[in-house]
Amino acid sequence: MEETLYKHFGFRSFRDGQKEIIESIMAGKDTVAMLPTGSGKSLCYQFPSYLSQSQVLIVSPLLSLMQDQVEQIKYRGEKNVIALNSFLAFKERKRALKNLRSYRFIFISPEMLNIAEITEALSSCSIKLFVVDEAHCISQWGPDFRPDYLTLGKIKEELGSPVTLALTATATVKIRADICQTLKMDNPDEWVYSVNRPNIALKVEQLSTFKEKVLKLKDYIESLASPGIVYFSSKKLADELSEELNQTTTKKISSYHAGLEQDQRILIQQQFITDQLDWIFATSAFGMGVNKENIRTVIHFHMPSSMEAFVQEIGRAGRDGNKSLSILLYLSKDEQITTNLLELERPSIRQIGEFEKMFTTASDFKKIEEQVGLSEIQNRVLHYYAKNDSMRNNWVNRVDQQISTRILEKKSKMIQMTEYVTADACRRHKITQCFDEEQPAPQLLCCDQCGLPLDPFKRKSESLNTYLTWQERLSTIFKESENVRSTKNS
Repeated sequence: MEETLYKHFGFRSFRDGQKEIIESIMAGKDTVAMLPTGSGKSLCYQFPSYLSQSQVLIVSPLLSLMQDQVEQIKYRGEKNVIALNSFLAFKERKRALKNLRSYRFIFISPEMLNIAEITEALSSCSIKLFVVDEAHCISQWGPDFRPDYLTLGKIKEELGSPVTLALTATATVKIRADICQTLKMDNPDEWVYSVNRPNIALKVEQLSTFKEKVLKLKDYIESLASPGIVYFSSKKLADELSEELNQTTTKKISSYHAGLEQDQRILIQQQFITDQLDWIFATSAFGMGVNKENIRTVIHFHMPSSMEAFVQEIGRAGRDGNKSLSILLYLSKDEQITTNLLELERPSIRQIGEFEKMFTTASDFKKIEEQVGLSEIQNRVLHYYAKNDSMRNNWVNRVDQQISTRILEKKSKMIQMTEYVTADACRRHKITQCFDEEQPAPQLLCCDQCGLPLDPFKRKSESLNTYLTWQERLSTIFKESENVRSTKNS
């Protein structure tokens, strides 16, 4: 295995968890793997293909994530890789589907998997490994955002039930159970590693007014080490504050969210990756799978909707292993924003009843939305339940109960986040507690409750050496020497 690792990937040894996960797959076992952000999860599905000379199908949630993975695989010399997505022109897609058996790695979205032409082409392939990347999305998004995630188990069976690998960086016991059930995994092996990232210090800043929050954000943007990401719940506010702080600070800032055109999002992401931007002001649409190792600071202007989302988002910092910082700016009752949004997802009994009368499998999606007075999310949820619940007896009350249960689950996740914010004990312990992990050992630069000086995070990354161990300092010296040699050679 080490010879294969060096031949195809250029590494001499495996990282924690990689070899165990690969051996599980090669033994024909369905596998759930929870590894921290930046720990090399993609190698876990690429490596087995070279051992067994087989095709791998990877379900991925975002276009940008797919493209990034494809480019990385091509960069190391593997040409037989493709992403089946909207970037492919009609003729390219036809040619790709005709020659699909020639590709070693096939990336695809859940929505594309539900297109008959594509599933038919995939059925002619010899898919030996079915991979769901960012598998927590199965539980996190569900019928109210990406309902096609809930059909992956059925599609897997249509492809002959290949060995299945579910990859994630954050999944509680319940979410891992949801993943196994949805993907119809057969007595899977579970390789679960800690969500704790010791190199990321944690801070919550409690503020009194919105104006004070904006001023504090401005201060941090100017003084803290970048590159950095600021997360917002509001696309409009992300746009407004990025524009304002672009003009009133010395930093280069851009906003990023699902409301931007696709080509614009790709451009902004590439500018950030290549250090042309200091900060990104983003919604949760940004960051998943972004291959940037030197993000130093992640700030949450609004509270995330769950501890899983929070850990995912702060995990985008410090992938190079160097000291990084997470700050959550909290205004009393911030959690009410998310709670109010959740209530907007709930259609009334009357709306569910009117939907039932109008729905047929061939009915116009937008027409029902307009006539019943539904939001896009409400309409999507009701369509999902209508297509997947053929029992029409007492359907309205049953669906109302299912929606209420899901909203209650989401509210309980918000309570967890509020407890993190208001904790009077170690915040790192609070995170690991949510994931049923043992408390981590005490450490320097832990969190504001344990005592956290911000000075080391306000300087350039090289001055963090004061707080590094001798092993980390030696590693930094080697990296600097390697950079000097690379510059001379080029």
